[in-house]
Amino acid sequence: MQVNVLEARNNLSQLIARATAGEEVVIAKRDVPLVRLVPVSIDLVHGRGNVVVEWLDGHPLPPRLTREPAQLDLDIANEREGWE
Repeated sequence: MQVNVLEARNNLSQLIARATAGEEVVIAKRDVPLVRLVPVSIDLVHGRGNVVVEWLDGHPLPPRLTREPAQLDLDIANEREGWE
């Protein structure tokens, strides 16, 4: 189903219910589709961190962006000094 922005604003609860039930809900402006409402993965709804950990394992930071714990502590301490 496609609805315009005003209708989506006025009926958001019903649109969320339809999207979580599996119906495709598209919000359009002047009949141009802008966004699609989709339900969040069940793992994210329940706050399970395993999805995030799995993603991070598959997408490690490049070596130039990694820091040792001691360096992180030093960077945090230096940043906090700047607050005062």
